[in-house]
Amino acid sequence: MQVRSLLQQLDPSHLAAPHRSLPGAAHRWSEEQLTNQLQVPVLKSREREAAKEKGGLLCDLVLEQDKHHLNSRSPVHVWGYFSDCMESERSQRMGNACIPLKRIAYCLCLLSALLLTEGKKPAKPKCPAVCTCTKDNALCENARSIPRTVPPDVISLSLANNNLQTLPKDIFKGLDSLTNVDLRGNSFNCDCKLKWLVEWLGHTNATVEDIYCEGPPEYKKRKINSLSPKDFDCIITEFAKSQDLPYQSLSIDTFSYMNDEYVVIAQPFTGKCIFLEWDHVEKTFRNYDNITGTSTVVCKPIVIETQLYVIVAQLFGGSHIYKRDSFANKFIKIQDIEILKIRKPNDIETFKIENNWYFVVADSSKAGFTTIYKWNGNGFYSHQSLHAWYRDTDVEYLEIARTPQALRTPHLILSSSSQRPVIYQWNKAIQLFTNQTDIPNMEDVYAVKHFSVKGDVYICLTRFIGDSKVMKWGGSSFQDIQRMPSRGSMVFQPLQINNYQYAILGSDYSFTQVYNWDAEKAKFVKFQELNVQAPRSFTHVSINKRNFLFASSFKGNTQIYKHVIVDLSA
Repeated sequence: MQVRSLLQQLDPSHLAAPHRSLPGAAHRWSEEQLTNQLQVPVLKSREREAAKEKGGLLCDLVLEQDKHHLNSRSPVHVWGYFSDCMESERSQRMGNACIPLKRIAYCLCLLSALLLTEGKKPAKPKCPAVCTCTKDNALCENARSIPRTVPPDVISLSLANNNLQTLPKDIFKGLDSLTNVDLRGNSFNCDCKLKWLVEWLGHTNATVEDIYCEGPPEYKKRKINSLSPKDFDCIITEFAKSQDLPYQSLSIDTFSYMNDEYVVIAQPFTGKCIFLEWDHVEKTFRNYDNITGTSTVVCKPIVIETQLYVIVAQLFGGSHIYKRDSFANKFIKIQDIEILKIRKPNDIETFKIENNWYFVVADSSKAGFTTIYKWNGNGFYSHQSLHAWYRDTDVEYLEIARTPQALRTPHLILSSSSQRPVIYQWNKAIQLFTNQTDIPNMEDVYAVKHFSVKGDVYICLTRFIGDSKVMKWGGSSFQDIQRMPSRGSMVFQPLQINNYQYAILGSDYSFTQVYNWDAEKAKFVKFQELNVQAPRSFTHVSINKRNFLFASSFKGNTQIYKHVIVDLSA
């Protein structure tokens, strides 16, 4: 009756209807519930009268007497307490327009602090229905399901004889008191989903009886307690579609200039070199600039010191060299490439030998010359002509050693539709490429691209008809390593992304095949298929720790893929 009497003094309507300030309190509280919830001490009438005589408010007296009591209550109880208190204040001061704002602010401030700091304590996990628990033990054997929560103070936990193939990664979370775990009698599949258990076994202080793998076959009957996280290969990669560029393309190159990364794409039908930059806000590639020409087949950037030049190879109208004018913020043509030598350019390669910059143009016409150009400080001039009238389709610069003890020296490999690939070696004395040899038994090679693995040099040879090949440099010649069926292929591009070595074999008649290098087999294995129409080049672009694959297409849209790394054990 004490609580009822007090509430009627504050607000007689409180017991007649749900409280208006608490949407969740739609039920009517009984006197016993109110007594248990609030435990409000009864104010003596003389204390209440004394407060009135002093000009104070009832809230002041309530706060002074019950501040320790309120600190122990939940936010809902405190709100009900204060709302009743404030209701009484309003009823007492209806005739006075000057409400003591200081006291009201104090009430509200204290209420806010209590609401922010108070909260219900999380309930202690009960013993799962599938388990039998004592004070220190949890026995969950022959259960139909895995318990998701276990009392945190258990010392011994048994999940034996449940025919489990795996375990949830967080099953032992919060069980810091564990000293014994029994997992025997289960059929664990030792795949990436169980890698966490191997890691946990390595650092836990609990005693775990020996358990064994039932799968996969290579791990069957192996003791899980003796496995290492290194035994699990759980990191996989893939190329995921990221962006489509609405135009056809041939060559794609990337370069660094003024501390930024750029991509340049040759568009044969519009005759443009399109330059892209990375949009750091939208996280996509956007147009930066362009060079307009006619039937453009290659746009090759070369940065000498801090100056950007672009060699633009065209089927018609001649080929040209452009310079980036940083003041005018545009490309300016500075030089024409002699049309008598370069009639039908098909590929361009840039390289540096002894601090001198060069580029070489592979010419595929019947009367043209594959020609090397050298930078002289003001422009590029013709330095050497190679392989006249052989219709070269590709040129590759690489460095190889002729003997195991010798230093690597510059070489060029020219691919031709009329003969086997030809290898030229750099002669330092005369500053020219000489010592012509070829790669035997490899007719009709469209292009040659090289890569290195652990110091060994390999090449990928593309053939439109027949099998493409992977070959390894043996000190004096290239030796066969692997063959890939490649009907309709015009590009077999090796590329390295972080520690992953790939080779991408395009085709005009089927899906593009992506291969991943298997270090144990020292060969490529099939990895992924990409749907690219008539691909002509694949280029790796790295920006802001993101890795992308640009795939040119002669008949469809240029495609951008993102290199994604996935941890299957996560």
